[in-house]
Amino acid sequence: MKVSSRGRYALRIMIDLAIHDNGEFISLKDIAQRNGMSMKYSEQIVSLLNKAGYLQTARGNNGGYKLNRKPDEYKIGDILRASEGDLAPIGCLEDETNSCDRKDKCITLPFWEGLDKVINDYVDSKTLADII
Repeated sequence: MKVSSRGRYALRIMIDLAIHDNGEFISLKDIAQRNGMSMKYSEQIVSLLNKAGYLQTARGNNGGYKLNRKPDEYKIGDILRASEGDLAPIGCLEDETNSCDRKDKCITLPFWEGLDKVINDYVDSKTLADII
């Protein structure tokens, strides 16, 4: 599994919002500048995070973004899934029901299932608060 820039940036944005939380909305321009991200790409990322229900937003001069919850209530795994999609190491494990026609004959499937479990257990065991 390789986390793309979208997943890394989503995590950086969430961390930035947690670190700089003073009760006020934080402008995306400030977040992007502090993290060396383009505004256009940052807008795409916050759109995903907002759609997942992780952010509060406000428009206007004092507008921007802030977290909906406390940092210890955000699992890193959930943030990555919101931005990356499923974290499964192989395609046949992306759905709850493995519909691969080879699943009953696949001798490598237990290895991939184990790797999938380790990845998900790890990313779900860490929160934003753990990182900051």
